[in-house]
Amino acid sequence: MRIYLDHNATTPPAPAVVDQIARVSRDFWGNASSVHHFGQQAKAVVDDARAQVAELLGAAAAEIVFTAGGTEADNAALRGAAEALEPTGRRHLITTAIEHEAVLNTVRALAKRGWRVTILPVDRSGVVSVDAVVEALSDDTALVSVMHANNEIGTLQPIAAIADAAHAKGALVHTDAVQTAGKIPLDVRRLGVDLLSLSAHKFYGPKGVGALWVKRGVRLAPFLTGGRQERSRRAGTENVPAIAGLGTAASLTRQSMASEAPRLEALRDHLEEGIIAAVPGAERNGAAQPRVPNTTNISVERVEAESLLIGLDLEGVAVSSGSACSSGTLEPSHVLKAMGLPHARTLGSIRFSLGASNTTAEIDHVIAVLPALVEKLRNLAPTLRR
Repeated sequence: MRIYLDHNATTPPAPAVVDQIARVSRDFWGNASSVHHFGQQAKAVVDDARAQVAELLGAAAAEIVFTAGGTEADNAALRGAAEALEPTGRRHLITTAIEHEAVLNTVRALAKRGWRVTILPVDRSGVVSVDAVVEALSDDTALVSVMHANNEIGTLQPIAAIADAAHAKGALVHTDAVQTAGKIPLDVRRLGVDLLSLSAHKFYGPKGVGALWVKRGVRLAPFLTGGRQERSRRAGTENVPAIAGLGTAASLTRQSMASEAPRLEALRDHLEEGIIAAVPGAERNGAAQPRVPNTTNISVERVEAESLLIGLDLEGVAVSSGSACSSGTLEPSHVLKAMGLPHARTLGSIRFSLGASNTTAEIDHVIAVLPALVEKLRNLAPTLRR
């Protein structure tokens, strides 16, 4: 038995997505910028996908910019807004300590170019305080970037309230919605943001394609310069098959979300409660609510996450570690560290992220095999302490 519980890393492409990519690759291979018949066929495919992504977000199709993924969408938002606003004298950026590295490393790169950057802390539950955002805002703040849901713990941030506060100071707001698009209903108007990033492979689409929603009227300097594709906002020949796959994935998840979200939430809660009950010293990391329905992050006392991850893989269970091994040194998750968790707890965290293929039987299997595996690892490394 092979059980995949790492859907926040990537999801298996839906069969309909694979079929669409193959069909478009075979039948609509023209350059979407060409004016002849073959180009216009490809352009129609891109236009259809743009409308599908817009519908997922409650947006207008003209506001969707296709990118090569979530990282590029984040870069395009931050660098594009920063460059567009630089002549106004607004040279201050605000973000949080638990953002994806696509955001954190981009603001750090902008800091080296002279931008003033404020990286806000989060509380023990993994949530940034709206009051902290308000306090950090100033007359020269150009952009506030706060992720909608964290990729490690699933916690949702108070984006609408943050947007209200930022707009009162004349700042733009970007949210990385890579972990919420396709999982929970999204309405960019209700969120109140100006820019929103998503990535297809997080909701059963292909890798290498994503989108940036840009609110009508927001000025954005192009991140990639060249041709006039994407209304001169993202140069480069369109990856028509991948874009078509993104559109199909957006349509499928929009239709299935109402039933799939509560199903995944019930499975996640069953998994979480089962592990905490069966494994002494197991604790959930982050707030119970609000969070995305498919994600739980659990620390296991006196066990290193890498050992547990390998042990679970040998049992046929694929999960992610909340910490990373770099150059032979075990480094704690920057998210859990920012939450103020004890060092040993950050090193013993595992992320379980569920998806469409998961069943109750699979969850029961994980709950059944985990206690013995944890006991075995603790016996092998009895000196690990909190």
